[in-house]
Amino acid sequence: MDQKVQNQRPLCDQDFHLACKHANVPRIRFHDLRHTHATILLQLGENPKVVSERLGYADITITLNTYVMPSMQKSFARNFDLAVKQVRSKSL
Repeated sequence: MDQKVQNQRPLCDQDFHLACKHANVPRIRFHDLRHTHATILLQLGENPKVVSERLGYADITITLNTYVMPSMQKSFARNFDLAVKQVRSKSL
């Protein structure tokens, strides 16, 4: 394989970068869409197991270790606090 062919980016990256330029959005790698997709799904509250399966991971741990961010932890803590307060108010 000659040097010129080895240094070329995959065609999907070339097309994607052209589309980013045309849409006037920040240039990212095509593969980064995978991370964006997973992060958005988790932020929307999608079940991590479903996201993991969608990404093709055999183990949910990979998804949780890669995509669960501090802001999601804060959201969980806030939601848990609200749930405890609701249960407490119903039992009084």
